[in-house]
Amino acid sequence: MTAVLAAIPSPDRGVWMLGPIPIRAYALCIIAGIVVAVTWSERRFVARGGESGVVTDVAVFAVPFGLVGGRLYHVATDWPTYFGPGRNPIEALYIWQGGLGIWGAVAFGAVGAWIGCRRRGVPLPFFADVVAPGIVVAQAIGRLGNWFNQELYGGPTDLPWGLEIYERVDPVSGVADPLNGVALDTTPIGVFHPTFLYELLWNLAVAALVVWADRRFRLGHGRAFALYVAAYCVGRFWIELMRTDPATEVFGGVRINNVVSVVVLVAALAYFVLAPRGREVLQPPAGEPDTPDPDGTDAVAVPDEGADPDPAGPEPGSARSGRTP
Repeated sequence: MTAVLAAIPSPDRGVWMLGPIPIRAYALCIIAGIVVAVTWSERRFVARGGESGVVTDVAVFAVPFGLVGGRLYHVATDWPTYFGPGRNPIEALYIWQGGLGIWGAVAFGAVGAWIGCRRRGVPLPFFADVVAPGIVVAQAIGRLGNWFNQELYGGPTDLPWGLEIYERVDPVSGVADPLNGVALDTTPIGVFHPTFLYELLWNLAVAALVVWADRRFRLGHGRAFALYVAAYCVGRFWIELMRTDPATEVFGGVRINNVVSVVVLVAALAYFVLAPRGREVLQPPAGEPDTPDPDGTDAVAVPDEGADPDPAGPEPGSARSGRTP
């Protein structure tokens, strides 16, 4: 009883009806994460010599690509949910019900970012370093959507931070509806490891690590992004081991996300080691500082010999300040 009273309660629902329109907490969390990532990345980009508005312009391509890629990865690695016996394949399109794979989101989002960067004349590795901490914070915010959906939790626990899971039903018919229903009785059916919360906290720690390492070692040429990917993979691996939700398994019982985590970790570490040292600074060609070229040639990344700019604003009498966000 003491453990239950000290546990983390789940929301009684994840969907609110505004007339005939469903307002889904999962979607709101994803949107909030995107807004935070774009806003923070915009400040970091401008602080490093970029033009205001470029991150938003690139996000117009990167975000839709990332959402599509995340959904494709989820469906591909969890295909029995949608294409198995008695399943409804059209539900593979129901992105609002949850289910985005980070690996697909990052891979496809990178393609969208590359398109946007070419249009604005920004080197993709430079852009990736700028947005890396914002992306992982967006992932952390998105994990709150799993809390509202009562999903992605681990095995039973009696720890005081265990997560209470309730039975949700359609309030009209009384039929069980875990995703869209309401918990009429808040007596938990069990208390479980909140693996969504573990990943949320890990992601925030990764963001802090990337910001610190970026300032301390002046990471550039995509190395800050590689550090984010590698650090995230480490956390995702051990957290994935705690999850009990159904998942595609390979190699005789290994969750596929663990396999992908190891492969991506190795690739990220290799890139981090082999990529050039030092940091680039966005430098437009002389005489055309504010005129973007759709062919992607209006700006180049050059070695940064000086101090980093500061997003807080320039010092008196100077165009830029001397710290990195």
